[in-house]
Amino acid sequence: MFIVLIRTVILFAMVTFSIRIMGKRQIGQLQPYELVVAIMISELASLPMQDTRIPLIHGIIPIVTLFIIQIVISLLELKSDKVRVFIDGKPSIVIKNGKILISELKNQVFTVNDLIQELRMKGYFNIEEVEYAILETNGQISVIPKDNSQPVSKSDLNIDTKAKTMPLILISQGIINHDNLKLVNKDEEWLLKQVKAANLKSPKDVFIAIMSTEGELFIQDFSSYNKDSNKSQEVEL
Repeated sequence: MFIVLIRTVILFAMVTFSIRIMGKRQIGQLQPYELVVAIMISELASLPMQDTRIPLIHGIIPIVTLFIIQIVISLLELKSDKVRVFIDGKPSIVIKNGKILISELKNQVFTVNDLIQELRMKGYFNIEEVEYAILETNGQISVIPKDNSQPVSKSDLNIDTKAKTMPLILISQGIINHDNLKLVNKDEEWLLKQVKAANLKSPKDVFIAIMSTEGELFIQDFSSYNKDSNKSQEVEL
């Protein structure tokens, strides 16, 4: 009995440590590969706890292996957008200009009922209130409401509004996204001028450049990213 207790404590500590390293996210916010790792780790840990005939090391080695795989994939995704897209996929627009894109729902095996439920949970009961709805790679729905459907709406104040546009990443970690650049009807020459206007030499100096829903360009260089990465970002609340 004492041996079972010790084995349980050791495996519990290992699983807790592994899940903790995966980040501060709930199960519904995990990427597909992270969810697979979490499920496999829990299964591997339960076997040596239930059967004392199985050597403890036979449970520890697979758990450590999965932990290393998860870390390697996370690092690769940080370094390469292509790897991230290959492993996690791309976000999908399921509502555009207040209209459901039925073909996209079919491609994502996402029913209309699921979509309506997610919108209700976000506080939107009418599709007409939604400008864009985006199905993220972790299965969550992001909603961009129409201006006249937001709390204390501008239409109630008789203020003219204009349709929102999709927020698009134009530069990610020094790499220009030419597809998104075409979507905003801009060319690379325009983008280079914006980069120089931000006192940066080239797109390679840009950590992230995003065109907002209001059509404004947000640019952040690598200096602030490197500065933040050298210190802990945990905050006590």
